[in-house]
Amino acid sequence: MTDPRLAELIRLIPALKLSVEAGDLEHHGRDWTRRWTPAPQAVAWPASIDEVQGIVRWANAHGVGIVPSGGRTGLSGGAVAAQGELVLSLDRMNRVLGFDPIDRTLNVEAGIALEAVQNAAREHALLYPVNFAARGSCQIGGNIATNAGGIRVIRYGNTRQWVAGLKVVTGTGELLDLNRGLVKNASGYDLRHLVIGSEGTLGIVVEATLTLTSPPPPSQVMLLAVPAMDALMKVFAEARHRLALEAFEFFTERALHHVLAHGAQRPFAEDHPFYVVTEFDAGDAKAEADALDFFEFCLGEGWVTDGVIASSEAQAASLWRLREGITESLAPHKPYKNDVSVRISAVPAFMEEMQVLLATEYPAFDVVWFGHIGDGNLHINVLKPAELDNGAFVEQCEHVTSLLVETLARHGGSISAEHGIGLVKKPWLGSVRSEAEIALMRGIKAVWDPNGIMNPGKLL
Repeated sequence: MTDPRLAELIRLIPALKLSVEAGDLEHHGRDWTRRWTPAPQAVAWPASIDEVQGIVRWANAHGVGIVPSGGRTGLSGGAVAAQGELVLSLDRMNRVLGFDPIDRTLNVEAGIALEAVQNAAREHALLYPVNFAARGSCQIGGNIATNAGGIRVIRYGNTRQWVAGLKVVTGTGELLDLNRGLVKNASGYDLRHLVIGSEGTLGIVVEATLTLTSPPPPSQVMLLAVPAMDALMKVFAEARHRLALEAFEFFTERALHHVLAHGAQRPFAEDHPFYVVTEFDAGDAKAEADALDFFEFCLGEGWVTDGVIASSEAQAASLWRLREGITESLAPHKPYKNDVSVRISAVPAFMEEMQVLLATEYPAFDVVWFGHIGDGNLHINVLKPAELDNGAFVEQCEHVTSLLVETLARHGGSISAEHGIGLVKKPWLGSVRSEAEIALMRGIKAVWDPNGIMNPGKLL
């Protein structure tokens, strides 16, 4: 704490929890990417909005960048602090502030974990439907900052659909109370939606009013073995026609290989090229009959070669683990990741081109891909060979990403589906956004954050 700027911060906010310990700096200075060495100046844990505002005003006065930090489960380097920034962790701001049974909204601090929000909604016999594997560690503020999607977008949409109001501390330290939970508010620009997906570059989300909904009917989980890539979308189309889908996810045999090595149970006696895990309403005998008819039809068409329907909650959880455990199982290999999206109708053509590209450019690499095929979002993970230098590995992967960007452009897709641009994808922002759009984005940031202290270097 010998830095006079930090001494000034402590003087201004005596109760602020602050650390310069090496372990804290390393832990809080990175997200799930591992390409940058964390090097923050310090980590601060404010416990109130006033303390957040005080930190931002101090940062403006001393020209210190601030990296907002939630669960740091992102994959684009958006929570990396590698240039002497102050990490502002929201871990201590993790309370449920209130529930309104009439509006069916939950008011929470930004540092609360997604799973805690889901549990709080359940206590009121309601549902907060956004869901993904990192639910236990990711935080609502980070979900909002990246407009997180996950495994149930096909029914419920992204985080944006469930944010009724926000409190945000801007880059000047001003507190904005956006939309205040209103259903209808035709009073000009909806700044709430500008903040959602802004990756912490405009301000820090400190509170959110989240809309809840009624729980769905009882559901059923089915795992299917699919013999060929061109059958995936046929199975999806048939499932969407016959079933009330909640989720429709796919993964490859290579993905399954890594999850099994990480402790999951093999679902079938034989290997298959592709797998689908789907969840759908099954609250009555007709729904269950429809599910069986769907499976038998796909089997008869040759689109599916095997399948299993969960017979208990425990078995449903084990089937979902095969999909949700992929990212964790790959983490020790420090994979290079692409998170891309195209329109659902463009998925078959894009996947055909993508598979050829990956096979050509990565002939000796272990390439693992999976995704939310029901919303057009695919995740590509390239595992680094042990003998290959990391710099050379990243250089080769970025070359392939440039080719992938060209493929995406032909199909009207995006280089970032749900993890943001961060540091990783900055070189390709122009493939998704026009020069005019980027200029407007820079202008917006200049108004919200005139000194450029909010998550500097990310996105723009």
